[in-house]
Amino acid sequence: MIEINLYLNVTRLIAGSLILLYASYTDLKTRKASNLLWIILGIIGVVLLIIQLIFVESINLFYIYFIPVMILFVYVLFHYRLLFGGADAKALMSLAILVPLEPIIFLFPIFSSIMPFSWIIFSNSIIIFLIFPISLFFYNLYKKNLQLPFCFLGYISDINHVKDRYVWPLEKIVDGKRKFSYMPKDFDNTDQYKVFEKLGIKKIWVTPKIPFMIPLLLGFIISFIIGDVLFLFIGKFI
Repeated sequence: MIEINLYLNVTRLIAGSLILLYASYTDLKTRKASNLLWIILGIIGVVLLIIQLIFVESINLFYIYFIPVMILFVYVLFHYRLLFGGADAKALMSLAILVPLEPIIFLFPIFSSIMPFSWIIFSNSIIIFLIFPISLFFYNLYKKNLQLPFCFLGYISDINHVKDRYVWPLEKIVDGKRKFSYMPKDFDNTDQYKVFEKLGIKKIWVTPKIPFMIPLLLGFIISFIIGDVLFLFIGKFI
């Protein structure tokens, strides 16, 4: 039983790492990741889970039931634009299927948690992702551009420089006035840039299209090695 679990968990680690590594590469180059990757990852997850249910006894079914809960949760985040891309949402959904249970590989993860493992991957990835807004804040502090909430989300750029870059405008024109825009409804911002130009606006706040696959890959690997970083942090102070 222990050997079967070990082989299944090592397979999960290898499959997830390789697919997320390739997705990180394409996300970095094009800000896109193929849907085929998540289909493959989901199929691998289903096959491994079936094997585990057949050959391994005493599986806590709560964590299996959490799979659709996590998928619904991710969908809600994407629907309300709290996740930037569809690929990010699909990746998290497929990981919920791939690793529903804590994957014990010898002495890892170092710190166990009662939380479902897909949630641990998500929370660890978010912690890593928070490096970006903190970095943007210090960059804007150096540039003396500390307008909230812009300084945590982006930077000021010449409008002629942003059209061919992986950025979104953090501003939009409403009734002739500049307003904060967390994320555009349409990813093609050509018309919005034309509006700025017609009004003689030369510099705007923009946010970089940060490839979330990279924090997700790191969060995935850290989850296998360290475990629930957030749970560990809370335990140190409570």
